Amino acid sequence: MTKSSFKMALLGSLTAVMAISGATAAELGAKDDPIKLAINEWTGQHVTTHIAGSILESMGYKVEYITAGYAPMVPSIAQGDLHGALEMWNNLGDDSLKKEMDAGNIVSLGSLGLETKEGWMYPKYMEATCPGLPDYKALITCVGKMATADTFPKGRILAYPADWGVRTESKIKGLNLPYQSVPAGGEGALVTELKAAVAAKRPLVMEFWAPHWVLSEVDEAWITGMPAWSAECENDASWGANADAVHDCGYDDPKVTKSVWSGFGEKWPAAGEFLTAFQMDAGQQELMMKAIDQEDQKLDAVVAKWVAENEATWKPWVDGAMN
Repeated sequence: MTKSSFKMALLGSLTAVMAISGATAAELGAKDDPIKLAINEWTGQHVTTHIAGSILESMGYKVEYITAGYAPMVPSIAQGDLHGALEMWNNLGDDSLKKEMDAGNIVSLGSLGLETKEGWMYPKYMEATCPGLPDYKALITCVGKMATADTFPKGRILAYPADWGVRTESKIKGLNLPYQSVPAGGEGALVTELKAAVAAKRPLVMEFWAPHWVLSEVDEAWITGMPAWSAECENDASWGANADAVHDCGYDDPKVTKSVWSGFGEKWPAAGEFLTAFQMDAGQQELMMKAIDQEDQKLDAVVAKWVAENEATWKPWVDGAMN
């Protein structure tokens, strides 16, 4: 099916849905004003956002995709310059999102439904050269093997890009580890270094997350042994492994939500209802990320294929929004 014929078929399907439900232009709201959705720095977010946007367009809306850094987009959404972001990871950025939500400028549309994991990851072959892994204390005894020219005598832990937050740096300090946090340039840089390290059997510990397509290609393990995450770990130095520091604990599995400008629901009522219902399956997202990043498939084609093959999933979301 060509892209144009797919769109015609989808439009026909949704026209029927609207006719059955009795939907009117008033329920759609300001359908001639484009809904501006943020596009962040990782492929999974692109997939999520374009799937939602494609269905919104089929409902009769105009959608624009605006490239925006994760941290800078928050004030733009609060001001209504951007209208929504569909993968708000609570482990990224600073507390600006919470402040804007407390002020009533940004509202949450609930969970995206992704099953997630986050922490310090390493290629499993490292367990032969760093005995004691996956316990984090093993990093102390094998620090010499983890040092680089830029970090010597400290070991190196590859971290997220700086504007995603500095939790690796904070945890290194909190756990009093002889390591240095080195931020990556982006998702692509993280994946490139991981694949290069695996090819050369080179030591590597890195901050990473799931779902991600590269995990289907790498035999990986995750650092354990740190005190389980607790809210007290973030602000009470007496709690955790180090009585003199905060952030001395492991990672909490991230919560991924959808957030929009406070005026979104009033301006585009049916769109707000649809996005509230919209969910993304982690396994399906991983396969789509792999198709784009590894198999050189085009984002639009991957998204169109998912929408065409998963009508039974998204049609109830549209039906609910239109009734």
